Amino acid sequence: MKGVGTQKSALLQKELGVFTFDDLLQYFPFRYIDRTRYYKISEINVNQPMIQVIGRVMSVEVLGEKQSRRLVAQFKDDTGMMELVWFKGLRWVEKQVKVGFVYVAFGKPTEFNARYSMSHPELEIYNPAAQKAGNLSLQPVYNSTEKLKQHFLDSKGLQKLSLALLESIYGQIEETLPAYLLSKLKLAPRNWALSQIHFPRDQQSLDAAMRRLKFEELFFIQLRLLRAKVLRSGKFRGFVFGAVGDKFNTFYKELLPFELTGAQKRVIREIRQDMQRGAQMNRLLQGDVGSGKTAVALMTMLLAADNGFQACMMAPTEILARQHYASIAALAGDELVKIGILTGSTPRKERRLIHEALQEGSLDILVGTHALLEDVVQFKNLGLAVIDEQHRFGVEQRARLWKKNHTPPHVLVMTATPIPRTLAMTLYGDLDVSVIDELPAGRKPIKTLHLYENQRLRMFGFMRQEIAKGRQVYIVYPLIKESEKLDLLHLEAGIEAISREFPLPQYRISIVHGKMKPAEKDFEMQRFVKGETQIMVATTVIEVGVNVPNASVMIIENSERFGLSQLHQLRGRVGRGAEQSYCILMSGDKLSNDGRIRLQTMVKTNDGFEISETDLQLRGPGNIDGTQQSGVLDLKIADLNSDQPLLQLARQEVMEILEEDPELSTEKNMLLMKYFNRNQNLYQHSRIS
Repeated sequence: MKGVGTQKSALLQKELGVFTFDDLLQYFPFRYIDRTRYYKISEINVNQPMIQVIGRVMSVEVLGEKQSRRLVAQFKDDTGMMELVWFKGLRWVEKQVKVGFVYVAFGKPTEFNARYSMSHPELEIYNPAAQKAGNLSLQPVYNSTEKLKQHFLDSKGLQKLSLALLESIYGQIEETLPAYLLSKLKLAPRNWALSQIHFPRDQQSLDAAMRRLKFEELFFIQLRLLRAKVLRSGKFRGFVFGAVGDKFNTFYKELLPFELTGAQKRVIREIRQDMQRGAQMNRLLQGDVGSGKTAVALMTMLLAADNGFQACMMAPTEILARQHYASIAALAGDELVKIGILTGSTPRKERRLIHEALQEGSLDILVGTHALLEDVVQFKNLGLAVIDEQHRFGVEQRARLWKKNHTPPHVLVMTATPIPRTLAMTLYGDLDVSVIDELPAGRKPIKTLHLYENQRLRMFGFMRQEIAKGRQVYIVYPLIKESEKLDLLHLEAGIEAISREFPLPQYRISIVHGKMKPAEKDFEMQRFVKGETQIMVATTVIEVGVNVPNASVMIIENSERFGLSQLHQLRGRVGRGAEQSYCILMSGDKLSNDGRIRLQTMVKTNDGFEISETDLQLRGPGNIDGTQQSGVLDLKIADLNSDQPLLQLARQEVMEILEEDPELSTEKNMLLMKYFNRNQNLYQHSRIS
């Protein structure tokens, strides 16, 4: 491209990820400056953004000395006078700005010494003929970086590049959506939309261009996901789990220590139907903390065992894997199925025995961490893979699990992080979704309070009351990623204060943090689980994987530093017994607006889905756990908060098209197939079919 040498090209690639013409076309402005009207000097106020004023330069002079030197031009229209001021490049500006000429000055108005001024304005000689020709517009503003700015690729530089590109290839930009869809939905052509998104003629044109390009982005995400789902169900054979045998029935009738909720029964029915179809199951199981996902997963694994298959369950951390193993072993007992656990710290001798038992088929269920992915781990006939908190696993890691059998195993993905509906449709649109939206009977909603630092004595008093009742307490400190040393100092300072308030021998404290060895961590956890300690002081390592029904209080220090999803997960560590549980959010006095909203949301509701919707609004989809690894949500223009109706429309259209033409082989859909094939190599690693 003319004007882009080797150096600029390398910078655009490194700084913005812009490699091709198409990348540049899709590097959209993030806002627009209104150049469609001129203001009189008498209309100016300092609250206005960038504005433009027509006036005559009456004088130009350099004022001040050394650091305070500045060039000041007196600028006049028929309603008043203002100043134009420059602090840099004074010699160059002095040569350019001519006294007596009429200019258009564009910039941010400020007020100094009761006079309006504009610092470093953009100036161009006023041309009434050009104005009549309609050169006024909404001017695009592009995000740039310091390195790009050093090479004249600030917003203006990027604007020039986009304009040059559009002028050179306008009319050659290929359409991606078929004519019948454009006509049906009254969508603008792509060529015109890309031109107007960068250089809109007016607000109406900008709105039409945005609608077209947002729809296109959401449409192709849905097409990719739903087509993968259609093709998988049509082409990918799956094991048929037709029998509900002795293992499942014995567990359900004799060993299950509680009544399943209606939601759990509904989800098990949905899973059973999937497993009888002869196609590979790919189901996402959403359920709030403590809703009983582990019991559902176990019963699904028992179905696999009844049909002669092995099952595995993969968790992101050793703590969580051990928690699952302990829960499953306690529920199922030793006689019903053979269960093993494999983690990074499993001794070599034990590991060898597990490998042998897996290969000969005597081990029915294997629970573990990433260790399950190792090539040496070979199943005799893996029929079901359960993945917990799957967003913590990379795409390639999950793919390795699918390859543990010649026919892909059924897949049940579980998450305790409630996913907003719009995010689920884009992130997990290729999965069938089940939701456990009911807590087990007898569980009381957790009461949440927000206390400030000056209310700490009240918090200590409350802890003493609960401990006196025989309850246990968690105190969690934030993990500050920038400095783990700082975390430990922070945690240690907290331990010191807690030890003073709750001295031995009356009180005992467990301490757990990420710097400890697994064995030490496990020892401290077990002391708390057995009730040998009343208080556990920890960092966020206990976010998942600790189940202590007797713990009734969760105290989160510096709670304003946590995201909503993490606060909700931590709160879910209590409320697991029949007693009333509490979550106390401690914070400093100074809270950001977002911090205040997060804490108010936690106090107001226990509903994970409501919390996740607020989280999506505050953080945007790109920052929600898992979206970075998904490969799906690199949204360039659409916004999942404001564009929900457009997402629904895109999904509906895709479903109708695939119902009629799943292979996209008809002539009217050739354009979709062409676009799909051309872009498929970009996406083939982003999801697992």
